[in-house]
Amino acid sequence: MRKIIVPCGLHCIKINHLGVTLGEQEILKDINLHIHCGSLNVVIGRNGAGKSTLIRAILGDIPHTGNIEFKDQENGRIQKLKIGYVPQSMNIEKQTPVSVYDMIASYQSSVPVFLMRGKKIRRQIEEHLQVFEVGHLMDKQVCNLSGGEQQRVLLSMALMNSPNLLLLDEPVSGIDKNGMELFYRTIYHLKQNYDLAIILISHDLDYVRQYADKVVLLDGSVRKQGSVREVFQSPEFAQVFGSRKEEV
Repeated sequence: MRKIIVPCGLHCIKINHLGVTLGEQEILKDINLHIHCGSLNVVIGRNGAGKSTLIRAILGDIPHTGNIEFKDQENGRIQKLKIGYVPQSMNIEKQTPVSVYDMIASYQSSVPVFLMRGKKIRRQIEEHLQVFEVGHLMDKQVCNLSGGEQQRVLLSMALMNSPNLLLLDEPVSGIDKNGMELFYRTIYHLKQNYDLAIILISHDLDYVRQYADKVVLLDGSVRKQGSVREVFQSPEFAQVFGSRKEEV
């Protein structure tokens, strides 16, 4: 992971006219976003608004129109965008004999895990896990992790290859309040100290208010985007979320 050594602005990510149609249904239409490094960009909206579809399109998992552009502001060249991704959860059956170390080591290399027991690789993985306060889970079976532990391990994995963009698809769904507080503090640390942009899908409007730099209100298209205050106090927000009042 690369520490930021100059003011933010090293690069930006532009999503230009992105659209997704599945069958005869248009899910997303003309999505335009401009994301800067060092920023937390939170996508909100009602169920069925296309939030997870947006993440899948950025990942290239589903066909879409438009394009995603990564521009390195340091030298002006268009480069390949490196993406890290944290899903809502891992589907691992109970009693699966895979430790956190085994999972991360196999993710990092095509070499069989039993050939990767060297002290160097173990130390590297442990140091990376320590950033997210889960270094003590190295040898714990993944199937026995709590929801909060699981998400911090996934976050560690997503950042091991130093991505330019981190995608988080409702990663704290089902996690208790303490786990959520720790997760958002960790995300705040990342955006303050590392050269990457973050797109987070969230239903937790209280945490969005507290931590987001930019909010995107999605409902098939971008209804409103801007600061927390601009979005939460907008007529578009009231239309999507009804009569709920948000003090910012």
